[in-house]
This record gives sequence, C-alpha cells and structure tokens, in this order.
Amino acid sequence: MPDARDITLSELTHLAGGWSHEIYVFKARWRENGDTIERGMCLRKDPGAALLREFSDLKIQYRVLKALEATDVPTPRVYWYEDDPALLGGPFFIMEKIEGEVPNPWSRAGKQIYADAARRGKLPLSFVETLAKLHNLDWRAAGLEFLGVPGAGRDFVLREIAKWEALIAESNHKPEPVLTELLMWLKANAPAAQRLAFVHGAYRTGNLIIRDDAIAAVIDWELQVIGDPMYDVAYVLSDLNREGSPLLSCVVEREFFLEHYQRLTGLEIDLDVCRYYEILYMMRSTAFWISASSLFADGRNKDLRLARTTYSVPVVLDMAAKALGF
Repeated sequence: MPDARDITLSELTHLAGGWSHEIYVFKARWRENGDTIERGMCLRKDPGAALLREFSDLKIQYRVLKALEATDVPTPRVYWYEDDPALLGGPFFIMEKIEGEVPNPWSRAGKQIYADAARRGKLPLSFVETLAKLHNLDWRAAGLEFLGVPGAGRDFVLREIAKWEALIAESNHKPEPVLTELLMWLKANAPAAQRLAFVHGAYRTGNLIIRDDAIAAVIDWELQVIGDPMYDVAYVLSDLNREGSPLLSCVVEREFFLEHYQRLTGLEIDLDVCRYYEILYMMRSTAFWISASSLFADGRNKDLRLARTTYSVPVVLDMAAKALGF
C-alpha cells in the first residue's frame, strides 16, 4: 500500500472457528489521496501442525480465491499473500471480510436458524444456485488447471482415495479392520466421472456466509479439486452434514435440491454414484478424525477439539459398516 498513510488496525479478533488455520478479523483504516478509507479484513494463517495441513496450502487457497474474483461465484476478494514465517510465525494471506453470519449447523440454535430460513424460501434456492455456479464454471478459462486435472474414467476417484489413504498411513493409529475393508470396497467399486467440474469438496452450511437469507460468500477453500460434480452433490445429500435435521445441510428439502440443481446445471444426478461418494465421505471423515486425534496424541497440536475427535472414529466407521451391509 505505497500510497497509504496513517494506517491503523482495530477490533482484532481471533475467531474460534477453523481447525486447519488460525483466522483473525480486524478493521484497517488509512488515508490515501486525501480520503479516509476503512475496510474490514480477514487474515488466515498457517499455525504449523494443524489438521489437513498437507492438503490446505495457503498459497493454493490464495490462488483459487484470486482466480474466482472474475467469476460469478461469491467469494471474498484477496489482497496479499505472504510466505515468510518471520513476520507472523507462518505463511498467511489477507482477504476481504464479508459481512454476514455463519450459524453453526451442529448446534440446536444453528439448526433452528437454518430451519426458519428454509421456511422463508430464499436461502434454500440461493444454496442450490451457488452450488450450480460452481459446477457451471468454466474452470479452464478461470485458470484453475493448476489444481490438477484428472484423466478420464475412474482417475478422479482413485486420486481421492489415495490422498486420504496416505493421510491415514501418516497418522499414529492402530489398524481398523472395518477401515481396511472400506478402502478395498471403494477401490473395487470406483465409478467413472460423468464430467469434470470445479468442486468445492465441503459444500455445506458452516462453510457459507449468510446475509439477508442468501449466500454472501463460499469460504473454507481447503479441499477444492477438479473432479466429479457428484462429489459435491453427495456431500449435500449425506447424513453426515445434518445430524438429525430433516433438511439437507440443515437448510434445503431433498426433492427441492434435486429438482433445482438438475435444472440449473443440466446434469442428471446419479443417486447410485452419490451413494458411493457418501461412503467415500465416511472414509474421508475417518481419515480426518484419525489425523486430528493423532496430532493431539503426539503433542504436535494442543487444540482440545482435536482430542475429542477420537470419539468420532468408531462412530463414522459404524456408519460405514452398516452402509457396506455388515
């Protein structure tokens, strides 16, 4: 900011959310060309040994958000990326702070907020429209090929399996027979992608900023890939993301979602393929929690939330066992 003068920061707040990165919001105020400018900003920092650190490089996230600025996908504008750890103790980038709310979909209060919004009707449609924008995006024109482009057929699925299997292998955890069979089943039954799209990888309430009953921004760009759009669709359909709510992702009725997604994208939802991806998500969730609990057990991360994830491993594996017909 070479033209800025009298820069001050205020209202610096460390947000409790975020498992893989530290997140801070603040106000920046300065004078430039005779004008006083005030802007809300958000800083995302790599704290070191954090959950999914291997898959959530901040420079990649910055490049993704930069590429999306010229598209109709609602995302924060990014300002700067810095990889020198000498400044703040780790790489970080600074982006626009989007005004809005991110109700916790796992809490009773959050579920009620989404249920009330669902009855008003605007948010469910915005939820589907935003996902359709992601999947309709010309990702080559947007310059997103650097994420890696899978080959034809089953290549995307097999890449995903290998990625999460590697995370499991790196974790300090005893063998899980159900997990072993789950991985074998996933490899043997991997479907071919009907087409390649830009996929968020964790599209759900909790990763969306809501303002005036609409999606103001899609956030948490950590798991995005070029891959099968049914991967995102299955994530929306999954029971993992609603915990007892009758609404998909706590906000949209199933038939409404299926009808409007297909109309907006021109894609036919293959429920058998989505069911496969739901089971893959069970494996992926298991990998999450095994990695998280290992980080805490090994003393590499002192976040008590990671310690609690030990409980989630048998819960998700039980779901997978039932899905496989145990």
